[in-house]
Amino acid sequence: MIRILISIIVVAAIATLPLLGDNYLLRLGTMFAMYCVLALSWNVIGGYAGYPSFSTAAFFGLGAYTGAILQGAGVPMFAAWIAACLSAGLFAVLLGMAILHLKGHYFAIASLVVAEVLVEIATSWTSLTGGGMGINLPVLRISVAAQAQLFFYAMLAAAVLAFIMNWLVGAGRIGFALQCIRQNEDASSMVGINTTRYKVIAFTLSSLFVGGAGAIYASWVFYIEPPDVFSILLSVKPIVMVMLGGAGTIFGPVIGAFVFIVMEELVWRNFLSFHAAVLGVLIVALIFFLPNGILGVIRRRRAARSTEEGAAS
Repeated sequence: MIRILISIIVVAAIATLPLLGDNYLLRLGTMFAMYCVLALSWNVIGGYAGYPSFSTAAFFGLGAYTGAILQGAGVPMFAAWIAACLSAGLFAVLLGMAILHLKGHYFAIASLVVAEVLVEIATSWTSLTGGGMGINLPVLRISVAAQAQLFFYAMLAAAVLAFIMNWLVGAGRIGFALQCIRQNEDASSMVGINTTRYKVIAFTLSSLFVGGAGAIYASWVFYIEPPDVFSILLSVKPIVMVMLGGAGTIFGPVIGAFVFIVMEELVWRNFLSFHAAVLGVLIVALIFFLPNGILGVIRRRRAARSTEEGAAS
């Protein structure tokens, strides 16, 4: 009950950002919500199941192009966003059945290649995707401020849905099965868990809202091109965020997304000329000193405190 109350308070506080009238904070809020979607979605397959997926960029880019192509064809924006979710989910089902029999670094490499393949398709299929020139999306006939608020609330809604999905998975049968797979997949199969089915379900759930976030992003920036929406950073960043906050937890991805975006903005502002190197060093240092994430540190301190109190009594 306390966790639910905390979640509602945090969402309500974030939802008040447009009232501050600061465009910079509103942009940060939109990016934070997008990062939450990516991290929470990856947590299902990478945190609960323990499969090192690098397919986030593929799902994001596929959703972005699906939304952009449909909007260019005259489909209403919200319908295009829903279609983007479904297209990413269908693609994840097919891809999962093809590569989820692989494990460890073999699966990681296979999932990493997918985005590169989609980049080549998007670049070559000029008649549909615009090729290397990208796609311009229809401009909304509303004020700039109204547009900023619209896409902020749309991305926030996607983040809330991804959080609820993450919560339900972690508290339900799917989460239990995925945690068994993470501990010992062969033993899980022996005790009757259909590991293939649960892995495909997790892989699909990790794609749905990422595809929607990609479509919302495309509408937000009004222009996309293959290197942007299929960037490898879109696959790496969610992994870093989840590891920072705590893999396989409900709040860990959100905490990690917040820490990451603050760190990213500080590095961009103070080390513009070599921000990538500085950010990389900070990330490695944080992961080295926080192997179980921020929530892992909090749990260890609570356990140590309880042990000391028990010894004192």
